[in-house]
Parts: sequence; structure tokens; C-alpha cells
Amino acid sequence: MNNKFQPLSLYTTRPSNDGNGVQFWNNPERSGWLMKQGEYFKTWRRRWFVLKQGRIFWFKDNYLSPSSKPRGVILVGNCLTVKGAEDVLNKQYAFELSTSKETMYFIADTDKEKEDWINSVGRSIVRHSKSITDEEVLDYDSRSAS
Repeated sequence: MNNKFQPLSLYTTRPSNDGNGVQFWNNPERSGWLMKQGEYFKTWRRRWFVLKQGRIFWFKDNYLSPSSKPRGVILVGNCLTVKGAEDVLNKQYAFELSTSKETMYFIADTDKEKEDWINSVGRSIVRHSKSITDEEVLDYDSRSAS
């Protein structure tokens, strides 16, 4: 299954393939409480989110250590857009994160937190996007030089 939002098995000791050695417990780019819908039961749950090195991890608790186990990981490089979603969900401070195959919704506690998450994730999408490779950038550069 090639699902872009990859929940981790409860039996995984380390998110070896999705975490890729990222020290999520130390100096995140952004972290905070958000509400998200469960994958199977669409109830809203409050989770601690951490954005670091092109990945968004979520946890049940905000106390993190090297032995903490993420409940899931989103690979930001697979994401296309992040934008407000109050109109879609009819909920204040809602935003969405989309890939070509699916959309995940979140709700922040305040408008400022929503905007901060949208901005941080948006910057991370640009940095980690797989849509443009270094070769394509070099190719464009060489064409404009001639």
C-alpha cells in the first residue's frame, strides 16, 4: 500500500523508514497541539505534532524523548498544498494538507496557530518537494545561459 500518510504500527520501536533518523524530540521547526481525525474512526482527537526535517510526526503526549513512539508520520515532500479549511469543515481554525491522493484535516486552537502551521508546513513543502529535482534546476539554468 503506497499511502502518503503512513500510520506507524504500534509494535514499531523506531520509525526507521519514515523517521529516517530524525531526532523529533530535539529542536523541532514547529510543534504544538492540533486536533486531527482518526484514520478509521473519524472522531477528532487532540495530538501533539512535530514538524522536523520534512516530516510531521504526531504523538498522544507532548513529553518527547528518544524512546517516544510516533502515532504517525507525514512525509512533507509528498504534499502539494496546505491551506485553510474552515469552509470545508465548517470549523474555526481548520486547515488541510493534501497530496495527489488524499487530504488530511487539522484544527488549531487559535487563528495565529493555524496560520503559523500553514506557513511552516508550506515552507517545508517547498524545501522538500519532489516535483523539481536538482537536475531539472541545473537544466533550466544551462538553457537560460545560452
